[in-house]
Amino acid sequence: MRNRFVFRTLVGLFALFFAASAFAQATRTWVSGVGDDANPCSRTAPCKTFAGAISKTASGGIIDVLDPGGFGAVTVTKSITIESIGNVGSILASGTNGVVVNALATDTVVLRGLSIDGAGTTLGTNGVRFLNGGKLVIENCTIQNFSTNGIDFEPTASGAQLVLNDVTINSINNSSSNAAGVFIQSSGAVGTFNRVRITQNNYGLNIRNGSASINQSALSANSVNNVRADSLGTVKVNIDSTLLNDSPGTSIFAHISTTTVNLANSSIIGNGTGLAVLSSAVINSFGNNRLAGNGTDGSPTNTIAQR
Repeated sequence: MRNRFVFRTLVGLFALFFAASAFAQATRTWVSGVGDDANPCSRTAPCKTFAGAISKTASGGIIDVLDPGGFGAVTVTKSITIESIGNVGSILASGTNGVVVNALATDTVVLRGLSIDGAGTTLGTNGVRFLNGGKLVIENCTIQNFSTNGIDFEPTASGAQLVLNDVTINSINNSSSNAAGVFIQSSGAVGTFNRVRITQNNYGLNIRNGSASINQSALSANSVNNVRADSLGTVKVNIDSTLLNDSPGTSIFAHISTTTVNLANSSIIGNGTGLAVLSSAVINSFGNNRLAGNGTDGSPTNTIAQR
């Protein structure tokens, strides 16, 4: 009798163990163009989509792309890295958002090496939409063919960070007056852009609350403004070693007294208007910029001596 009890207990424990293992989340998972979301998303049994893999990936884990493919739109609710290194990892998002981030204020989301494209009979809405989280890092990605924003950064929590490294955003066919390659509107938001290329949109960067630093980048041929700093709160934009050219509108537009743009080592060339300052906004120049070849060059508010 006792042996039978022990046997049944062991059987129950083994069943619980295997059930728990079946639902365990891995720290690294994989997707493949020939995968299946019924798989555990392991290296040898990959999933088919990012959405299928994310539920099987632990917080703080990594989803990797095994081979070229389109892996579908995804909503992220925790710290995660989605990366494609050496392969074409694509998100086709016709009629919808490519990536939605709605995570905790302590979470960091990293997107690396992805092509996010809204092409189709109906253009996608936003390439990446950030509703909440602590930090979003986008590296070596291309975002194109969306109807509203390439990146819509409007977290409800204050102080969220957006980091772009080696990112290209183009052909955002905006219809909204606030839409842009990158749209930022959040109290205390901090954007850091290194080697970004934002071209052929209605607005390049449109920032209405928060700050952004742009370094070694190009914002070109955006039809209304390359940079629009138009405050609903406090806005600061720092631009260093950057080309701002070929906008038929105004290249850098600063509006409202709580807006400050600092400009150094940059070229504002071939635009309809180079610089425009309205309603007591401020554009500070460090005196080492090139402002030429515009229909109207415009002038900075202040020239600050270098130290």
